[in-house]
Amino acid sequence: MSEIGRDLIEGFDLNHPPAGFIQDPFPYYRTMLAHQPILPQPDGSFILSRFADLDRIYRDTTLYSSDKKQAFLPKFGGDAPLYEHHTTSLVFNDPPLHTRVRKIMVGALNARAISNMEPGLIETIDMLLADMADRNEVDLIEDFASKIPIQIIGNMFNMPMEDREPLRDWSLAILGALEPTLTPEQEAWGNQSVKDFKLYLKDLANHRRKYPGDPETDVLTRLIESEEGQLSETELLQNCIFILNAGHETTTNLIGNALAVLHEFPDQMQALKQDPDLIKTGVDEFLRFLSPNQFGNRETTEDIELDGFKFPKGTNLHLAIGAANRDPAQFHQPDQLILSRKPNRHLAFAGGPHLCVGFQLARMEGRIAVNRFLKAYPDYKLTGEAEQGGRIRFRGYAKLPATLK
Repeated sequence: MSEIGRDLIEGFDLNHPPAGFIQDPFPYYRTMLAHQPILPQPDGSFILSRFADLDRIYRDTTLYSSDKKQAFLPKFGGDAPLYEHHTTSLVFNDPPLHTRVRKIMVGALNARAISNMEPGLIETIDMLLADMADRNEVDLIEDFASKIPIQIIGNMFNMPMEDREPLRDWSLAILGALEPTLTPEQEAWGNQSVKDFKLYLKDLANHRRKYPGDPETDVLTRLIESEEGQLSETELLQNCIFILNAGHETTTNLIGNALAVLHEFPDQMQALKQDPDLIKTGVDEFLRFLSPNQFGNRETTEDIELDGFKFPKGTNLHLAIGAANRDPAQFHQPDQLILSRKPNRHLAFAGGPHLCVGFQLARMEGRIAVNRFLKAYPDYKLTGEAEQGGRIRFRGYAKLPATLK
């Protein structure tokens, strides 16, 4: 640990990160990449930060497993609603279950279905922008970014408008339970949210079986009537929760992060205002620069050696997406926001067989939301009272106050 700067990560423990890490993890990421891209942890796990390592691991479902049944058993307990959810949802499963469920979900989120959502997306965004017109001070998360995916996903499942209010709190509680350490209150909130969410979706699915929607626009009907093979009741309900949660969290963070970071790079803000088409590459640069999902995980399925480190079978690997997307070996000027960056093969949506099934929808929401916001309120300013979401795994804002005029 003699190299200059390396002391920043000496004794670093992801379960108990140093003060300031959640607020600004990037100095730690840079140090890991420069000095120890495979960083042993006190509990026997490892943090991996290089783009090339993550890219290879995401593509290999033989040596690296996504299945979390063993890892989550001591964390949640085998009878807990959180355990059932997180061990059944698509993201924490391997082939052949992952392959079967993903094929059904990809069929429900095909290009035509996503294209059909665009008019409703524009209508939702324009309505939110109009609602803010008479207010000079707003919260860009509460009043804008968080409302967009909730309405779009609600439309995808044809949920009654009056049923959508609890979705965000359920999502925050369930995904928040993936943090390395939980308080008893957070765990209880997460378990109750799974139970409430599942009960609601069970009633909705039963109603949809009696009164099917249009499979061209209703994702729940497509999942129920899939020609690729039916999902079990548990698979259906838990993966509906997964779609709703993943689509809400990542898109809220994408939009909020984009509107925040543009103020750090005024030249890029001006370029986007002058050329709205720049958003076509810009949305991926927002995703790379401030990845909504900062960490993924894999477990080794056999004894493995990588760069002199031996990983016994069953070793937990923390895949530092936020670091890999700033890896100078992959990206020129990685700590600069360059909206015209191309190519931009980031890992914000993971990769390989686990590439996020909703990545095209998230991109579309980000492109349209950011551009239409800038057109409506080109002179918006942040007030300096932003509040980070306070989580390690997900990066975004809980509050982002701004003035519009």
